[in-house]
Amino acid sequence: MVRAIVYIAIILALAAAVALLPGGGTAAGAVGTALSIAFLGTLAWFGARLYRENRTALMSLEDRWRAILYGAIGVVVVTLAATSRLWLTSAGVIAWFALLFAAAYALYATWRHSRQY
Repeated sequence: MVRAIVYIAIILALAAAVALLPGGGTAAGAVGTALSIAFLGTLAWFGARLYRENRTALMSLEDRWRAILYGAIGVVVVTLAATSRLWLTSAGVIAWFALLFAAAYALYATWRHSRQY
């Protein structure tokens, strides 16, 4: 219980520093950007590691299925990058869900095909 109170106090102190100190918002933005870069770098490292560990399985896929797999991954990346623009209109929201659903289905179909043999 005491530990939770200490954590809450730390969060409140940081929020007060961001709100009240001059340049606090700029510093918070810089920290947020640094965390985003670290997160994206970790995702890239994880993707590269997955690719290296499963290279034989990926190369054993037919060219068609490998193209579907890479295309689906590309659709997910582009759709997530365009989320803020797509969510501005109702048609964009529908397109966002449709693109992610289609990509998820393509990934699932590729996975099923790879497990058939």
